[in-house]
Amino acid sequence: MANPARRPLLFLDVDGTLLPLGGAQPPTTPDLLGQWQHIFNPQLAKLVPGHGPRLLALPCELMWATAWMHEANEVIAPMLGLPELPVCDLPEVRVGQDDETLHWKTQALVAAAAGRPFVWVDDEISDHDRAWVADNHQGEALLHRVESSVGLTDDDFTALTVWLESSAG
Repeated sequence: MANPARRPLLFLDVDGTLLPLGGAQPPTTPDLLGQWQHIFNPQLAKLVPGHGPRLLALPCELMWATAWMHEANEVIAPMLGLPELPVCDLPEVRVGQDDETLHWKTQALVAAAAGRPFVWVDDEISDHDRAWVADNHQGEALLHRVESSVGLTDDDFTALTVWLESSAG
């Protein structure tokens, strides 16, 4: 069994990953983001309760990496049956991201991993992020992009399981 301190991290996004967007987009201004992150947001009906147990079964340490920040523990975690998870310290949300721009989370996630193997599950990962991580992270890393309109799928869970099992030893 792998040393628990060296278990891979799994940085988990919410919008477009656990919460499929399917045409609805979260607000782009921080003052309106709180409305999206409210427990009465009708989009929350798109959460898949079975994802919680599947995430907990993965051989990794789960950590939120989302603009929801601590609200993910207050709103999302209970709906999925997840315990309170650590929250990655992220910079302020930046909008206007494209595939040629380093994602606003990338540098913070590499710093938080501190050389440990990690998986980043998000719907906004680009080849630019993959190249930057390859050049700046000492450990193994899988940057797994999820289709935002459908969120996590069985195929995504299979890919995560295979990578984590090969990296956990």
